[in-house]
This record gives sequence, C-alpha cells and structure tokens, in this order.
Amino acid sequence: MNAILLIAHAPLANALRQCALHVFPDCEALVSAIDVQPNLSPEETLATARIALAQLGGLPQVKGVLVLTDIFGATPSNVAQKLVDGVRSKLITGVNLPMLLRAVSYRHEPLEALVSRAVIGGTQGVMQVAITAPQNQPRRNNDQDKHDHQQ
Repeated sequence: MNAILLIAHAPLANALRQCALHVFPDCEALVSAIDVQPNLSPEETLATARIALAQLGGLPQVKGVLVLTDIFGATPSNVAQKLVDGVRSKLITGVNLPMLLRAVSYRHEPLEALVSRAVIGGTQGVMQVAITAPQNQPRRNNDQDKHDHQQ
C-alpha cells in the first residue's frame, strides 16, 4: 500500500485532504497534508515535510509515498523535489481533487502504476462542460414565473 503526502500553498493541502477523507474516511492515516505558509522559509517547510514523509514511510503497511504539490516551480514543488528519492517516493505537481481521489482509490497498486493513474485522473478530471442550464434556454410564452429556474 502507498501513502500520499500533499504539499501545497495554505490552505489547499489540508482542504484537499479533508475532501479525500469525506469520500474515503478509512484512509486518514495514509493521507497527510502540509500547508505551506507564506511566513515560513523553504528550509522550515522542508524540515516539516521530511518529518511527514518519514512518518508515512515508517507505517508498516506503506511501501511508497506519492507526493502531490500544486504548482511546478513554486515553493511546495521545490521543497518536494528535495524530498523525494524517485524510488520509494514519487512527485506529481498540478494536484487537483480528481487526481487525489484517483490516487487514494488506487493506493494499493505499485508506486509507478499509482503515478500513472493519478496523472490520468487529474487530466481526465479537467474538461469543458456544455451549458444546458435552464437560464440559457429560450422562454416559453406560458411561463408564469420568470424566476422559476432560480433556487
């Protein structure tokens, strides 16, 4: 089984973790989050991240750790690049909720397969949706309430 470490600008990491726990309450021990605060140095954040990674990696059921960050080139990603070893831990930037949920769903797969599944989940989770809402449809003449589509 793999664990997941979220490192993102505050409050995104913990918000994503809470969303994941809403859907998968049984994964609480395997999903950790570090919100990068603007007043902390990258070195302080790295120290915190090293502790979190060691705690996750030290769990008996954990074979690897997938680290997810928000923006490539920003502090969370730069910290994570210094953290992962490419063997027992892998890094993906551009985290979104579909990516995280896919990663949690497939956390039992080998780390390489988990990386692939997470990237696909994140990519497939971004799409343009056709607008078919009632407010964009022509009104019928016999409509009594002009605001019946609003809630």
